[in-house]
Amino acid sequence: QEVLGEDKLMAILKERELKIYWGTATTGKPHVAYFVPMSKIADFLKAGCEVTILFADLHAYLDNMKAPWELLELRTRYYEHVIKAMLESIGVPLEKLTFVRGTDYQLSKEYTLDVYRLSSVVTQHDAKKAGAEVVKQVEHPLLSGLLYPGLQALDEEYLKVDAQFGGVDQRKIFTFAEKYLPSLGYAKRIHLMNPMVPGLTGSKMSSSEEDSKIDLLDRKEDVKKKLKKAFCEPGNVENNGVLSFIKHVLFPLKSEFVVLREEKWGGNKTYTAYEALEKDFAEQVVHPGDLKNSVEVALNKLLDPIREKFNCPELKKLSSAAYPTPSKAKPGEKGTKNSEPEDVIPSRLDIRVGKVISVEKHPDADSLYVEKIDVGEAEPRTVVSGLVHFVPKEQLQDRLVVLLCNLKPQKMRGVESQGMVLCASSVGEPRQVEPLDPPAGCCAGERVYVEGYEGGEPDEELKPKKKVFEKLQADFQISEDCVAQWKQRNFLTKLGTVSCKSLKGGSIS
Repeated sequence: QEVLGEDKLMAILKERELKIYWGTATTGKPHVAYFVPMSKIADFLKAGCEVTILFADLHAYLDNMKAPWELLELRTRYYEHVIKAMLESIGVPLEKLTFVRGTDYQLSKEYTLDVYRLSSVVTQHDAKKAGAEVVKQVEHPLLSGLLYPGLQALDEEYLKVDAQFGGVDQRKIFTFAEKYLPSLGYAKRIHLMNPMVPGLTGSKMSSSEEDSKIDLLDRKEDVKKKLKKAFCEPGNVENNGVLSFIKHVLFPLKSEFVVLREEKWGGNKTYTAYEALEKDFAEQVVHPGDLKNSVEVALNKLLDPIREKFNCPELKKLSSAAYPTPSKAKPGEKGTKNSEPEDVIPSRLDIRVGKVISVEKHPDADSLYVEKIDVGEAEPRTVVSGLVHFVPKEQLQDRLVVLLCNLKPQKMRGVESQGMVLCASSVGEPRQVEPLDPPAGCCAGERVYVEGYEGGEPDEELKPKKKVFEKLQADFQISEDCVAQWKQRNFLTKLGTVSCKSLKGGSIS
């Protein structure tokens, strides 16, 4: 989509082949949009470039701990296997590629010193701006997220490349590198950017938004189901993830696309130019249903070799260990309602540290507070809590609390509550209640997890009929040391355990 430094590119090509790298942070599972950079890597190799693929494991940890340290090695191994399987699926010879892990060199004395040197010249404003579209944005960002762009800039020097390739969403990091690498005496590199493919919901395809993406290991039934739900309005070519996938993946790989349809609707039609397909779709000559069915067939041809490779016991085990998410139906099982994730495990709960910004009495209920609580989002959440008789208003104001964030919002006496403040409760009478305390030094928005369940993705919204929270809550308790636990496993943030002041042996609600 864009090239920065084209004159330098042309000058190098007069003397030798280009040295280029593409990096990926080993966070969520790679999805089909990764075929966009893979097809371009195939082009680079055909053009004679020397290509390095960086598995940026340290970056994954720095980006708001998207990959917990204890899962880093497993996720990096998963990425290595799945990216190689993708490349093989589209016919890219692996022997022409160099594969590198970030921690192979990013923990060296020289690199670490350069990180310090860079931090002495980079402004906080520039670091935050550079990572704005790549690093997860929260109201109180961790220092790690500010370091991220600098590390990516230094990678260009330490990998000894002429150019870095990435998505256009990384443009600010690329211009950051161009500005700051020369201040350390290092050369400014060339930057090449591919477009971002819209997800199936119309926005950017994302690992963290389940319905927006098709996983590389999704079963054929899952591919069909997700494409069926995909945004593909008749005649609408804007933010159309199905059309975009054809344009940016299937056409570059095959140089053609076949729309499969019954004879009564005109029969199959082969397109050798994407523009002709887009024109026919815009004029409603091609129906969304036929387009989706055709993409499904083409996509499964790409995914079959990857699925086959990951069908061995060793890689199945690696996949489940690297991403310990709620289990789904096994490959080959019928896709029924019961094939949805049913494991009732703590990682399904979206629990975060919150800071109480304001507390007021509910206008229509004497026992309820209405609080505004910052959980690291653009706007604070409104939360209704029945704490009036247990916690004085001044003790809640400005304190840190632990908030369950993915309950379905519900109205409580006319005010919609967007979360639940988790509290310890005494067992006997008179009843005592204390809000749970995150460790000192925590920031609003930090994830709270249960020991051993650090890596799972929480449900987007807990379905009330499934009673996931209620089932888990039955095993919540306060230990004799006043630590919050589930089945004797501690509630944790990265700074330590979640606790209460005094209610030993109490329950949590």
